[in-house]
Amino acid sequence: MAETVSTNQFKNGMHVELDRQVWRIVEFQHVKPGKGGAFVRTKLKNLETGAVVDRTFRAGEKMPRVRTETKNVQYLYDSGDEVVFMDAETYEQLSLPRADVAQELDFVQPSATVQLLTVDGRPGGIQLPASVELSVTDTEPGVRGDTVSNVTKPATLETGAVVQVPLFVNVGDRVKVDTRERRYISRA
Repeated sequence: MAETVSTNQFKNGMHVELDRQVWRIVEFQHVKPGKGGAFVRTKLKNLETGAVVDRTFRAGEKMPRVRTETKNVQYLYDSGDEVVFMDAETYEQLSLPRADVAQELDFVQPSATVQLLTVDGRPGGIQLPASVELSVTDTEPGVRGDTVSNVTKPATLETGAVVQVPLFVNVGDRVKVDTRERRYISRA
């Protein structure tokens, strides 16, 4: 019998079964209105089709949880429509459709080790560490006198990702970036 999970136990990245299909929870939010019952607003991604949908569930609603496993793989190269990884233990190469991992790929350097999620033995996506350190390759210089707090500017990182950084960050600086929220944390 499959393990059931309540909407109160949702976590980002968790896999659940809805309508006989496997969905990954991209993000969720518990909402407690002043009037009426609490509910959970979610954004779900279908692992088969890649479609992202918004669904709302009553608080405490239960559904089957799909077990996932992770294993370490090395990012080898991007062939255009597919991304190729190598299993760190068996040296077996496997590829995933580029569309399935495009957002995560923004923070992965060539030959970096990431975790591959397998759902029922099939590759279902990759998991990155919570934060990564990357070099800034392009950003505008901060203008002297711009000292208002929380002012940011766009910066292109060595992997091609663009994040907002404070004015004092310059080209060549190494920065720590939150991979889930795609935001600057600190200088490295």
